[in-house]
Amino acid sequence: MTIVTSKSLLGRATTVKRVEVAAYTVPTDSPEADGTLEWNRTTIVIVEAHSDDATGLGYTYADTATAQLVRELLAGVVSGRAAMDVAGSWQAMVRAIRNLGRPGIVSMAIAAVDSALWDLKAKLLDLPLALLLGMARDGVPVYGSGGFTSYSREQLQNQLQAWTDAGIPRVKMKVGSDPAHDLDRVRTARGAVGEANELFVDANGAYARKQALSFAGQFGELGVSWFEEPVSSDDLSGLKLLRDRAPAGMEIAAGEYGYDLAYFRRMLEAGAVDVLQADATRCAGITGFLQAGALCEAYCLPLSAHTAPALHLAPCCAVPRLRHLEYFHDHVRIEQMFFEGAISPLKGVLYPDLSRPGMGLEFKRKDAERYAAQSHY
Repeated sequence: MTIVTSKSLLGRATTVKRVEVAAYTVPTDSPEADGTLEWNRTTIVIVEAHSDDATGLGYTYADTATAQLVRELLAGVVSGRAAMDVAGSWQAMVRAIRNLGRPGIVSMAIAAVDSALWDLKAKLLDLPLALLLGMARDGVPVYGSGGFTSYSREQLQNQLQAWTDAGIPRVKMKVGSDPAHDLDRVRTARGAVGEANELFVDANGAYARKQALSFAGQFGELGVSWFEEPVSSDDLSGLKLLRDRAPAGMEIAAGEYGYDLAYFRRMLEAGAVDVLQADATRCAGITGFLQAGALCEAYCLPLSAHTAPALHLAPCCAVPRLRHLEYFHDHVRIEQMFFEGAISPLKGVLYPDLSRPGMGLEFKRKDAERYAAQSHY
C-alpha cells in the first residue's frame, strides 16, 4: 500500500473544520446488575470530527453531560487544528480542562473526541487505523462478558454457553450482589461452559478483603483463572493481598476506572494486579490507552482492554503486551445496532477489516435516531 498519495498529502494540510456530538440511550434487553450497581439502559455519546474531505467517528459510554462538555468546550478546542496533529489536539484538550478536574466525564469527553480524531486522520491517509497505529498482532483475543447477577440460572447458562458454542474459549460472569449464592452460581457457570473453557469472575469491588480471599480459594477449586476487582480498585493494599495469596493460576485484575496515567502508575507501583485493565472510552481515548500500554511494557505486565470492542480493536492490535479484549454484552449489542462494520469474533479472535479506512465503522444514523437522548445538554 502506498502511503504518500495525493489524498495523504491533502490530509497533512487539512484542518478539523467542526465537531458534532449527540447522545443516545438504549434500554438493556433485560435488567442488569453487578456486585455494586443495577441498570436498565446504556448511553453512548457519539462524536463526529469533520474536515473538508472526511469525517472521523468516535464515542464513549457515559452520561449526556459528557456530550455537553464536548459541545461547549472541547469542540472549540480542536476545531481549526491540523487534522494530522492528534497528539497536539489531545494535549490542548487536557490543558483546557485543567480547572474541571481530570477524572470522570471530563476524560470520557476527551476520549470520544480523541478517538474521532484518530479515525479522521486514518481516513484522510486512506489507511485502516490498525495499520496507522502499527500492528503488533493480526488479531485480538476476546472473552465473552456479561453473566449479570440479575440473571436467572437459565439466563446465565444460556449466555455463557452461547459464547463458547460460538468459539469464544473464555467467558466472564458477575458476582457480589448476593455472596451467599455466588459459589453456586459459579458452579452453574462452570457446568455451562465445560472444563475446557476459561471462566472469569468480576466482583466490581463488592467484597471485603478477607471475604474476597476466601472466595478466591473456593473459585479456584472450580477453575476460575481471573478474579477482577475482588475488592475496590481504590484499595491497592487489598488488591495486593489478593494477588499475593490467591491460588496459583488465578490472576487479579483491575484498572477499568483509570482516567489518567498517574492512576495506572500507582496501581502498578503497588504491585496490585497481575493484569492491568484500561478503557479507551474512559482514559482519554486511544491516546491514553496507548500510554497505558507503554506503561505496562515498562512494568512487564499485560494489558487487557475493558469493553467497547469496536473502538478498542485497532489500538489493541498495536499494544505489545496485550492479553485480551472484553466482548461485553451491552456494548456489542449497541455497536452492532449503530455501526456498519462492527466485527464479530472468529474462533475467539477479532480481526480488523484492513479493507476499510479508519476504525472501519460507519454510523447508522437513521437506526440510532429512535434512541436519541433528550436535548437537555
